[in-house]
Amino acid sequence: MDLSAADHRIPLSDGNSIPIIGLGTYSNPRVLWCTALDPENVRPCLERTLKILQLDYVDLYIIELPMAFQPGDKIYPRDENGRWLYHKTNLCATWEALEACKDAGLVKSLGVSNFNRRQLELILNKPGLKYKPVSNQVECHPYFIQTKLLKFCQQHDIVIVAYSPLGTSRDPTWVNLSSPPLLTDPLLKALGEKYNKTTAQVALRFNVQRGVAVIPKSFNPERIKDNFQIFDFSLTEEEMKSIETLNKNVRFVELSMWSDHPEYPFHEEY
Repeated sequence: MDLSAADHRIPLSDGNSIPIIGLGTYSNPRVLWCTALDPENVRPCLERTLKILQLDYVDLYIIELPMAFQPGDKIYPRDENGRWLYHKTNLCATWEALEACKDAGLVKSLGVSNFNRRQLELILNKPGLKYKPVSNQVECHPYFIQTKLLKFCQQHDIVIVAYSPLGTSRDPTWVNLSSPPLLTDPLLKALGEKYNKTTAQVALRFNVQRGVAVIPKSFNPERIKDNFQIFDFSLTEEEMKSIETLNKNVRFVELSMWSDHPEYPFHEEY
């Protein structure tokens, strides 16, 4: 994919576009959370988000996870014994409620996050579908390149947006600590030295050249600035293939605490 500093947006299937690289934050309110997936909760949740942001609409609104939790004020609802309180909902009905929000002008584009192929097909094959998802936000980096999911999404004009494109924080409560740190990889280091770039910049450039948008998380102003300096070099075809061989098919973010949820998305191959 030919990307320069002057042209680094990805067109979406609905005619809008998103930046090829954006800022990832831990407190991003532009998502529909798992406790609000019942259709009657979708618009009120979005309207609360708009009020917080002091906006009339958002550019992109996504379903954060395909797993529904018990509706209510608690973000992570549990019972008195500490067990997760799951909830059964119809993702197609949730999507119809989101389509109504788009029709009402409250959102420009609709997407999903952490959906596997089956869950995407559930939406894509929904009778009367008005707007298909324009994006699917998933973990994607040189150690987990998501080849099959990327190909499926590209076939359906769905842009992959990569979270944790540089690996992730080593928080044992939700991260697989057995996964090796990405940014110490010898190949990425060697390529960084060749191009006078950091390993992080090489890892980001790898995804960007595949047409994958990236949202690296950082609160360090210098690192944030560095993350955007990836449009003044290109990796060769051979270098791209070499990075692809680093794939270990291992997630940093397994969300294993919810692996018994009926709609846990990571039991399936992709």
